[in-house]
Amino acid sequence: MSHLRSFQEHLNRWMLLYVALAMGLGLAIGYPAASVAKSATATIGGLTTVAVFFIVYPMMVNVRFEALGRAGRNLRALGLALGLNFLWAPLFGWLLAILFIHEPLLALGFMLVMVVPCSSMAIGYTGLAKGDLELATVVVALSFLLAVVAVPAWMLVYASSYHVPVPIGDLISSILEVLVAPMILGYATRWALLRRLGQAGFATLQPLFPALSLLAMYAIVFLIFFGKATLIVSKWSTVLLLLVPNAIFIGVTLLLVTWLARRLGMGYAENMALAFSSTGKNNGTAIAIAASAFSPLVAIPAATMPIFQILLLVFYLRSADRVRAFFGARRSAPVAVAGPTA
Repeated sequence: MSHLRSFQEHLNRWMLLYVALAMGLGLAIGYPAASVAKSATATIGGLTTVAVFFIVYPMMVNVRFEALGRAGRNLRALGLALGLNFLWAPLFGWLLAILFIHEPLLALGFMLVMVVPCSSMAIGYTGLAKGDLELATVVVALSFLLAVVAVPAWMLVYASSYHVPVPIGDLISSILEVLVAPMILGYATRWALLRRLGQAGFATLQPLFPALSLLAMYAIVFLIFFGKATLIVSKWSTVLLLLVPNAIFIGVTLLLVTWLARRLGMGYAENMALAFSSTGKNNGTAIAIAASAFSPLVAIPAATMPIFQILLLVFYLRSADRVRAFFGARRSAPVAVAGPTA
């Protein structure tokens, strides 16, 4: 148990270093091997899906699923999360596009990113921060369902002259691959381990699961930079142009969520679930919509946003102790989170 916990703490303590190394290796290997990366697009996409799965699945092993019902009754937190995802993000994103992006297709692509559902990786980030994993799971599930209506509605507002098809099949596949399947397997794994090892034995394995999630996160960073190395290098001015509104959106939203959660009397665990599920966007879905409805230029914001999204969300994750201290005097009642006991 001590070795597992030390390994987990090492991966967590040096998170920013490993993220930077994964980014650097992705660019260093991906740019010279551009033809390989291009021909292996499907393979990279499949590996990314697998990596996302292994971010979420280990966290699900530590989830007490009997607490999901209580998280679903947390109407205050759910209302705030959905309001941030489907009202704040589209409206603030629209303002940022007007202020900073003067190329119409790039602006449309940026606004498309703002209205897609939150990323399932939010569950992994929440688990790593020891936040309310059950609340994050419910928010992600509801966001996927509501996106079927919200995405076309907002895109009609943004671009009434375009007919925007919503890839419902992609949404359903995403839910099955990175949410439902990890949830089922996580519950089955937890049940089997508790039955075989008991609570004490299960507790000795618990540090292994966050460590697996961290390794999967580093793998995703490498895959993104490897697969998009040519785009990042050749379109560096475009990437820099998108840096400003992306960074402002994520930074301001994280600060807004943290302030609102404390003002509403929520605790640290609830805040972390809300923060990650309100800022992390499902860029894969945005790329799918852009590729089917518009020109490749519209997909660039979705393809480049993970660069800044990962950096800022990891920075917020590394600031967990400061965020916890910020909520120290105003914690709500205890919530179910992944902890040292079963």
